[in-house]
Amino acid sequence: MNLQLLQEVTAFIWQEGDMLDHGEYDAWLNLWTDKGTYIIPINPKETDFENTLNYAYDDHHMRKLRVQRLIGGESISTSPQPRTVRSLSRFRVLVDDGMNLTVRCAQNVREFRKESLKHYSADLTYQLVRAEGGFKIQRKVISLINSDDTLAGIGYIL
Repeated sequence: MNLQLLQEVTAFIWQEGDMLDHGEYDAWLNLWTDKGTYIIPINPKETDFENTLNYAYDDHHMRKLRVQRLIGGESISTSPQPRTVRSLSRFRVLVDDGMNLTVRCAQNVREFRKESLKHYSADLTYQLVRAEGGFKIQRKVISLINSDDTLAGIGYIL
């Protein structure tokens, strides 16, 4: 196990989570490759994301539109703006071929909005590409363990 690499990957993913919790969406968009995909499958065991229905399957253009809806107040699910705190843990590098990495970790998100507290837990799988001074996200898959509950009205990025 390469502990140095694990620390670097963990710090990168923690930084991404912090950006999302604090609404730093432009910085978050810059973490991605141009061809990166943000995926939330309906079935947490699904692996054929391109040929099945997903809560989200966002390319570069769709991620930008998602951010615009969040900050522009155009969506009822973003008014009032929810507050989130996420915890990320259990990091494991699954693949490292020298240029590309696959990393899996756990995420727990608490959302507070309209006097209500919601909780979402998920396995996250990242495909990262080494880039100058760090990493870029090529793919992020959020496999919710409670995907039976609908995500209708979610007003933030998992």
